[in-house]
Amino acid sequence: MTGFPLHLLRHGEPELTGRMLGRTDSPATAHGLAACVDRARGVEALRRISSDLSRARASAEAVGPTEIDPRWRELDFGDWDGLAPDAIDRAALDRFWQDPDAAPPPGGERWSDLVARVAAAIAELRPEPTLVVTHGGAMRAALHILCGFDTRAVWAFALPYASLLTLEVWDGVPRTAQVTGLVTA
Repeated sequence: MTGFPLHLLRHGEPELTGRMLGRTDSPATAHGLAACVDRARGVEALRRISSDLSRARASAEAVGPTEIDPRWRELDFGDWDGLAPDAIDRAALDRFWQDPDAAPPPGGERWSDLVARVAAAIAELRPEPTLVVTHGGAMRAALHILCGFDTRAVWAFALPYASLLTLEVWDGVPRTAQVTGLVTA
């Protein structure tokens, strides 16, 4: 059985922070880009992939040549996208955090839809060291898919901007992984 390292790097700090940023395309700050470059220093990857949103794409391109794959996008927060949490009905937001599949944001994406997107992207990875610059939600979906963590467990991980999560992905169906290192900002 052989495996390959899959490095998941969260994009740099966006210009808009403290908001539900899904499809809202807030660019990364210069500081955020520099933090990603610093964090990726020493990461060996034969392939780099990024979400198509500018905060991830620019962070990845600051590291080096990058392929774009929109399946690595953040969860679409629908009507809540771009809003600060305190601008959202508290009860509805609590229901979402408790069960993001049963209580998705109005007009937004279900957790299972995000998981399906990320699972399809992971299934198509070549078995070679890969760096994916993506979003917190997509990183949590990868932990769910590759490590079997339930929804509650994946929210227990602190994934600040420019954090790096390294998984070893092993051959087999379904793919499994072991957490080999977690580095956060």
